[in-house]
Amino acid sequence: MHLTIPLPKLLRRVLLASVGLAIYAFGNYLTIKADIGQSPWNVFTLGLTNYIPVTYGQMSIIVSFLVVATDLLLREPIGVGTLLDAVLVGAFYDLYDSWNLVPVIENFWLGLVVMVAGLVVLSYSEYLYMSACLGCGPRDALMVGVGKRLKRLPIGMVSIVISLVVCAAGWLLGGSVGLGTLIFLVCNGLVMQAVFRLIHFEPRDLKHVGLHQMLTRKVSSPPAEE
Repeated sequence: MHLTIPLPKLLRRVLLASVGLAIYAFGNYLTIKADIGQSPWNVFTLGLTNYIPVTYGQMSIIVSFLVVATDLLLREPIGVGTLLDAVLVGAFYDLYDSWNLVPVIENFWLGLVVMVAGLVVLSYSEYLYMSACLGCGPRDALMVGVGKRLKRLPIGMVSIVISLVVCAAGWLLGGSVGLGTLIFLVCNGLVMQAVFRLIHFEPRDLKHVGLHQMLTRKVSSPPAEE
């Protein structure tokens, strides 16, 4: 059933997504400061900063909007949450970095602990962000779009292929690849699943609102708000 969302409820969901993305940026910040190898997309983003004189956060925003453009070319729906993701993760990262909240970790074992802590924070932030039901992140939409065109591959394999391609490109650009990269590839999904089970969250039950629906103010109410 389609309902019209009252403006206060709409703003509340935008605020929830924004808080989730702020926390996501901090989790991402931790994984970078761990300095034992970056996630595939961070390898790519940091690699680009070797050639373009901007901050990590600014490059993250640029890359995110390039991915959004690709999503649109693949005819994938995007939402307000998609655009918030593209802007806020990079902006909050630069804010945390300017505050120097966490120095670059020089001890490997401490870096390993910080990396795992970052993965837990990322997983909890995904719960908050997805609960707002305002659309997938740019990279998730890309995975779905590519997956629709490679129907013989399981969606998990599509995600791995995209990650490997992005990681290889980033490595060629001088991005940092290490044990942390492998940990992210292997453990990110497992940690997320564990956190979601702990808080009894099932993302597949949510109904996201696309940008077109938002503009027409016709949306489906998510289960969490029933």
